[in-house]
Amino acid sequence: MNSISPNIFVKDINASIDFYKQLGFSVIASVPEQGDLVWAMMTCGNVTFMFQTFESLGEDLPMVSRHNGGSLLLYIQTTEIRKFFDAIKDKVKVVKGIEKTFYGATEFSIEDNNGYVLTFAEDEE
Repeated sequence: MNSISPNIFVKDINASIDFYKQLGFSVIASVPEQGDLVWAMMTCGNVTFMFQTFESLGEDLPMVSRHNGGSLLLYIQTTEIRKFFDAIKDKVKVVKGIEKTFYGATEFSIEDNNGYVLTFAEDEE
């Protein structure tokens, strides 16, 4: 295996794109390329997320929940975590402030515009 790119189902792709751009992500592909999007791929460094509308699923994959948010937590390793936290903390919903964990990582968690939790972590010296 070489990588993992979560495909996150959302109600509003444009709102998701706007939210993730605040975190430094850029759109690198979309379907269709213009008009009402049903899928988009965004990257920031080595992290790639795909976003797809619930509607585009049709009757395929009935086991995929058709609700925003859920029991998924995306854990993202980063650098300069304190600088990143300061840059976004007033633009997003922080659900757990920056702190040093018992296992040595510095972490904070936010909720995205779809109700998913993103935890950012750095192994600071």
